[in-house]
Amino acid sequence: MRILVVGGAGYIGSHMVLQLTEAGHHIVVLDDLSSGDRAAVFGAELVVGNVADAPLLDRVLADGRFDGVMHFASFIEVGESVRDPGKYYRNNFSSTLGLLDAMVRRGVRAFIFSSTAAIYGIPESVPIDESAPQRPINPYGRSKWMVEQALADYERAHGIKSVCLRYFNAAGADPLARIGERHEPESHLIPLVLQAASGRRESVQVFGRDYPTPDGTCIRDYIHVVDLCSAHLAALSRLVQGAPSNAYNLGNGNGFSVAQVIDTAQRISARDIRVIEAPRRPGDPPRLVADATRARRELDWRPRYPELDTIVAHAWAWEKKLRGLT
Repeated sequence: MRILVVGGAGYIGSHMVLQLTEAGHHIVVLDDLSSGDRAAVFGAELVVGNVADAPLLDRVLADGRFDGVMHFASFIEVGESVRDPGKYYRNNFSSTLGLLDAMVRRGVRAFIFSSTAAIYGIPESVPIDESAPQRPINPYGRSKWMVEQALADYERAHGIKSVCLRYFNAAGADPLARIGERHEPESHLIPLVLQAASGRRESVQVFGRDYPTPDGTCIRDYIHVVDLCSAHLAALSRLVQGAPSNAYNLGNGNGFSVAQVIDTAQRISARDIRVIEAPRRPGDPPRLVADATRARRELDWRPRYPELDTIVAHAWAWEKKLRGLT
């Protein structure tokens, strides 16, 4: 297939590009490198530019017949979205509409959207399946939810079929440590903990130890980035073959607590990690775990790396490479 990957120099996008090129597909990456890394793009053509640039989108899509578009270019910081909602609605929602409009003009009809479990807000029950109420509680989650709603309208009006993949906690790195997670600033738990292990930061904070969970810390569903990408490829392949539009949760179906992540990181790294206790953060649910039954059934998808030890070990190998550690 010939695929345009928007945001293909970022964390998940670059792993997607690597997996696609290794599978023999022809990939064009569009990324403005505001948070992506040119060096993370392996085996693909890189076009540097912003997804909001309509003339650029037309030129890129006119260069060859694309089988589909995968869209990863979004802002992801929940706190920032509360402070600056316009930034999130412009980039995550409005720019996505512009991308869809360019697809309409150029006759591309298959779209894979990087969505989020944040569209569910604070769930009524766990594990969460796709029928759960969608009540996002911050502009980040709402910006993704708005795209999902717009996609149904674009299909009715223009015939664009789509799959929305609702991630839980993406984690890990390429098993060969060629690429990995590299956000600035970093806000995800596993890289934060491993940065504390490697010496890049002095400590890691634990926000609350009084939740109604076995060890009192929040539980989240960590899904290996390689497994996320394999679901994207399966979803696009099905769309191209004529499958209907759909939405899928992507998670392991197992939850791991903050304390378990820290303990695992200390064991894998063989290093002590300084922990600072902090109050709960407003809006943090005690437990978020995916029910990914639909993806397993309809995409014939199974995580290859469901174990927390493996996820942390791959992330630690990447952190050591960044730090020049042996």
